Amino acid sequence: MQTRKLGRHDLHLSVLGFGGIVVTDRPQDEADREVAAAIDRGITYFDVAPQYGNAQERLGPALEPFRNQVTLACKTEQRTGPEAQAALDDSLAKLRTDYFDIYQLHAMTTPEDADAALAPGGALDVILKARDAGKVRLVGSSAHYDATALRLT
Repeated sequence: MQTRKLGRHDLHLSVLGFGGIVVTDRPQDEADREVAAAIDRGITYFDVAPQYGNAQERLGPALEPFRNQVTLACKTEQRTGPEAQAALDDSLAKLRTDYFDIYQLHAMTTPEDADAALAPGGALDVILKARDAGKVRLVGSSAHYDATALRLT
């Protein structure tokens, strides 16, 4: 499997990723086999979000034996600090990990989303504090936002 360096960071990601949504509602033994097969084929990038049903609960146990071999990305649609903190803590627990390699603000679609998430005490502050505490390595935004929401246009 080909890998590519992520920007200026030391992460090398497989060019194909594993979208955690595919294990939603699957029996745990099937999720375990799918993850192991993906890793056997060289996939090292795994992505999931709380919005993917019970995917976190399935992916966590399946990835546990391989956690130090993969890049794990997660997201939050929460915009306020307290909600973002609760979502982060819940995702860490369900995915049975102490940290995320990449944690993203997800689906920023309106200027109000950006205003809330980027406000003092908002979701971004929580994510940056988590980064400083070693619970998040890299901070990002998923591709579902409208550029006008971040006032980029």
